[in-house]
Amino acid sequence: MNRKRSSLAALLLLLLPMTGWASEPPVPEEEASPIAQAPSARRWNYLTRVEATTLSLLPRAGVGEDEGFIQVEPTLIIDGGPEFGFNVGAPVRFRIWGGGDGAALVRREDWDTLSDWGQLVRALMLGSDNAPMGIWFGALEEYRLLSGHLVRRYSNRTNPDYHPAGSFFTGTLGPLYTEAFASDVLGARLMGAELSLDMEHILFGKPKESGRYTLALSAVHDWGRAGGRAPSLTLAHLDATAVVRVRPDYEVHLIAGWGGRPGEGGAWGAVVGAGVDGGTEKLDLRLRLEARRQHGGFRQGFFGADYELARLKAPGPDGVPLADATFPAGYSAFGEAEVTWDAVSYGGLYKHLKLSLGAEAFFWGRFDVDGRVAVQLFERGLEVALKGLAVGAGKPAARYLGAADVRWRFLGGKLYAMGTGGTLLFPTAEGTLRPGAFASVGLGVDNAR
Repeated sequence: MNRKRSSLAALLLLLLPMTGWASEPPVPEEEASPIAQAPSARRWNYLTRVEATTLSLLPRAGVGEDEGFIQVEPTLIIDGGPEFGFNVGAPVRFRIWGGGDGAALVRREDWDTLSDWGQLVRALMLGSDNAPMGIWFGALEEYRLLSGHLVRRYSNRTNPDYHPAGSFFTGTLGPLYTEAFASDVLGARLMGAELSLDMEHILFGKPKESGRYTLALSAVHDWGRAGGRAPSLTLAHLDATAVVRVRPDYEVHLIAGWGGRPGEGGAWGAVVGAGVDGGTEKLDLRLRLEARRQHGGFRQGFFGADYELARLKAPGPDGVPLADATFPAGYSAFGEAEVTWDAVSYGGLYKHLKLSLGAEAFFWGRFDVDGRVAVQLFERGLEVALKGLAVGAGKPAARYLGAADVRWRFLGGKLYAMGTGGTLLFPTAEGTLRPGAFASVGLGVDNAR
């Protein structure tokens, strides 16, 4: 089993319609259809879909005005094999009430910046982890930059008024494995890279199993010039990883690392931990457990699930961007679990269960957790998906978000009914986050079955 994270293969799920906290419901993996049924086929496959829903955006605590829309969302997916595929389409919201005098027919906040036009490309994949190079354009959801100690569980569409297309590149050259990413290809925002050296390859020549002993350096910079102005900052991290046990269906590895904020004296952090990657014909399992130390405002996982909101206003009573927020020195314990299970072991994207959960407990009383779960029932005719986020729990001004989605296929599976709802935080010009909610019901049709 190769320890390298299968970046492009894992994000093949993004060839399906992506979701943010606001725009769309959580991802229904059951809709992969021809793409899922023949992931290694050389022939070209396609999927077309149209969804129409009523969508209401509702302010909480009496702030703002209710808005109602008819949302139409066309989708076209082309699968050209294991090293090429793309998914185009975006929701268009036509106003039916609210917005005040002079409100536009189409919701202006969805298309008012250059970055928003990136949402037209949900996914474009060229190459794979089995090729010398690979590149991905589109939505980033639960994205992790290799070791994950700077960027982990990150989404570039947590802000409901910001819809960028991100990208990442992977490449292998001898003992060097590289991954670089940008959260917004049309704006100066989050960019970073990690260089990983196979030390066994360097010292003793090409090994039978690559990636068992690695030394990696990563750096990430936020320019802060798109998706709302915010302070810029840079973080860097050094990691050493050793795979200590390898078996046909699992492997165990140990991790140690140190990072900091260049130019910021006293801002540093250290981490030690272990992980297990396992897989059978029906089950894929990934577990992580780490002990962390933070000092001077630095922390591991700085660019995480909440970052696109926290960069504008961090959770807590300070009311300042995350780059300027105080963060107590201390220790924490981090755990992560990713589980995918299916009763049929054909290797496609259809999954009866998909669970992803990350949690960090800080010894000074704060708790962060984010996760999502999707289950398929009744011969995949019904899917229920839930996701939630809690940041700063146990402290004042904690942040909570949640969403639920239900999809039911009928008439042979080509037609489906859908309903979704959840909570939102809308950035304002004053630098605050306006609480809100969304709800929608509607119908969709595709050629998935």
